[in-house]
This record gives sequence, C-alpha cells and structure tokens, in this order.
Amino acid sequence: MEKEGKTQLIIIGGGEDKRADKKILKEVVYLSGKDRANMLVVTTATSYPLEVGEEYRRIFYDLGVNRVDTINIASRKEANQKQIIRSLKDIDCVFFVGGDQLRISSILGGTEFHHYIQDKLEEGLIIAGTSAGASMMSEVMVVEGDEEDAPRKCTVKMAPGMGFLKGVIIDQHFNQRGRIGRLLGAVAQNPYTLGIGIDEDTAIIVNKENQIRVIGSGVITIVDGKNIGFTNISEQYPDEPLAITNVNVHILPTGYKFNLINRRASIIEEETKDIEEDRK
Repeated sequence: MEKEGKTQLIIIGGGEDKRADKKILKEVVYLSGKDRANMLVVTTATSYPLEVGEEYRRIFYDLGVNRVDTINIASRKEANQKQIIRSLKDIDCVFFVGGDQLRISSILGGTEFHHYIQDKLEEGLIIAGTSAGASMMSEVMVVEGDEEDAPRKCTVKMAPGMGFLKGVIIDQHFNQRGRIGRLLGAVAQNPYTLGIGIDEDTAIIVNKENQIRVIGSGVITIVDGKNIGFTNISEQYPDEPLAITNVNVHILPTGYKFNLINRRASIIEEETKDIEEDRK
C-alpha cells in the first residue's frame, strides 16, 4: 500500500486524546490506509496488556480501520517464534503502547520480531509508538532521569533503543514533566545527537527523507548540540550542574516541520495545511 509522504514513523509524546477529536490517532489511521488499514497493537511495555490492548483495539475500530490485532510478547523466546512473525502478515501499522521502554528493548531487541519489522519499515510498514513506545524508537534512549531540575552530570540513564530512528534521542511527556534539563544533559554527552522532546497529545511524523512534521495540541522541543562551544561535563563530578554554551533550541507546534539532515525548521506549506484540514 502506498503511504502518503512515505511515512515511516509516528512518534507520540504520550497522553494522546482518546475521547474527543482523537486527532493524532486519526492521523495514525489515515496514514496506515484508513478503512483498509490492518493494525497490530503491541502491549509489551505495559503491566496491563489486556486492558490497554482492548482500549486501543476499540479506538482503532471506532476510527474505521479494517482489522486490529493485539499482541503481548512477554519473553524473548516468544519474540523469536515463527507464529509471531506470521502474525505480522498484511499488517500496515505496528503500534507500541506506553509503559516501560526497557521492557520493549530488553524483550524485543535483536529478536526475529525486531528484525522483521525493521526490514518491513523500508517496504512501507508504519511503526507508531506512544510514551515508552516513543522513547524506544531511537538507537539510544532515555531510560530515566531527574525531572524539573537543571542538567547535571550522570543523572540521565540511557540504554540502547530499537534503532528505528538514527541520530536522535526522544523524550516524552516533555513539558508536562519538566524534562528539558535531562534532555540537555543527554545531548551534552554526545553533542552531535539531536534531542527531541515531545509534549503530551503531540506527535512527530517522520518520512523516508528524514523530514518530520508536528501535529497535536502541544509542541516539540529540539535540542541541537552540534554547535556547542563549551561544556564541563567531562570535568564535573556526578550530580554537579553542567555548563553548556551555544546550544540551539527549536520550539515547534503543529504546522511546522524539521529536516533532520540539515537541521532546519520551516512552516508547512499552505497546500499541505489544506489537505490536513480536509481530514478532519
């Protein structure tokens, strides 16, 4: 199925509207094929797989998709079974729910399930995720860290992610939980990596050309450390505050896009806005 704009990833900052307009989840359905879409909801991250899976199943059916399957892969053994791979046949979108991103990476990372959807990503599969399902998208993910605090050395814990999005660190529930300090700390450890903080009820849509566009009621915060002039991160002791100079920060609401290659933001053209209005 041809996907509009060659969408690959839909990364949601958690707390997406599930009761009113459901704009973000509507966009997931639209990009996945509307009434022809076959969805797979993966509940590995959550401690309540039956309840959460059923909630998304009901919502996606209400939004008019063709089929919704749910799957709770609870072990690496399961993730390597052939019947798990067979369950992915004819799936247009794999949707990861929230919970604990370490459950996703430690249970699914490097398995047959992981390799299969990674390969299918290049063939048109859409991978979507919310909250923990957003954080795990990158090669290196934030696991935990101080909230509502200044950036400090060794207070951000990171681990390998699933690697669907290269050169980026994702954080979610961003402004709602005061996570700018920990994202700055993460970028200071590797200044060439882009940090993207996504608010609740907000998402980025990533296409094959490494362009992202923003939808939802909040903003995304992009921390670009490529031009950092100075940081004392290598000299400080653990938990001491960091100095970081010349950091580029972009704040982008819905209607804006960002190029991950040249690291430039721009407004979405009016004709694209008109198309989005027609979807409502």
